Amino acid sequence: MTTAVALWLLIGGGIVLYVRWAAVAIAAGASPWLFVAGAPLVYVAVLLSITASWFALAWIFRAPRPPDKRIGFRASLRLFRDEFCAIARSAPRMALHRWLMRDPAPAPAAFPVLLLHGVLCNAGVLRGLHAHLVARGIGPVYTLSYGPPLASIDVFADQVAAKVDAILAATGASRVALVGHSMGGVVARAYLRRYGGDRIALLMTLGTPHDGSVHARLFPGVCLTQIRPGSPWLAELNRGESAPGTRIVSLWSWHDSMVAPQTSSRLAGAQNIELAGIGHNAMLGDRRVFDLVAEELQRVAREGSR
Repeated sequence: MTTAVALWLLIGGGIVLYVRWAAVAIAAGASPWLFVAGAPLVYVAVLLSITASWFALAWIFRAPRPPDKRIGFRASLRLFRDEFCAIARSAPRMALHRWLMRDPAPAPAAFPVLLLHGVLCNAGVLRGLHAHLVARGIGPVYTLSYGPPLASIDVFADQVAAKVDAILAATGASRVALVGHSMGGVVARAYLRRYGGDRIALLMTLGTPHDGSVHARLFPGVCLTQIRPGSPWLAELNRGESAPGTRIVSLWSWHDSMVAPQTSSRLAGAQNIELAGIGHNAMLGDRRVFDLVAEELQRVAREGSR
């Protein structure tokens, strides 16, 4: 089952249960307008509880923060607000990803980019970053929704390999740049371990749990087991360089709400760029992150054209 199908079933099931509850209450004399007005409030309440749960777990298992990376009360409220809004945007984008995220038509290009999503998501969550890169004249930009959602990361890496081959065939380029959010960065590293870096100009990871995250213990599935702290699979991935000579940049936040401890996103041998005051999902809607990704892609593209 794909993530989009699961979302449609979840949303549809929720609507059915809500309508049945409302029908029983209205038959007993309740005002129908109470349930009309209450529907969006229920949706907001569910998302608020999810966001609060992620932050609570991230705070309990947080990495010790340097004094200059600590934020105050107002900044913490903005942090929570931005993460909530990012999660709220994600569900409809993932449900409609087949219509929202389409690959460009085949055409010659020198520096194609492939965006990779995180766990239990699909390419729809990358819409904001995709649009920003296209607006900056970067690309062509491609996406990939791998699956099934709970399969092994090695399965996802094979799907990335097939996509890379297809992109190179469609553009005539010799290399692709990979940008992976969350588990997408681990998927990209698994690709590099298995297939090497000859076809990869750059790997940039955003909020990727290179050493695992305690949040992965909340769900079943092979890929989630693989990105739990201390997993044998992750230890093997980290034992050596994924692809010697490949440039890797890890962009991460001290206030990541779904990678705990947050320093798990540091990667030995990579250029590590640390941020503060940005949550995990909010990275895919943050202008600072967009600009850093675009600048790195443009820099590597310029160097490759010399």
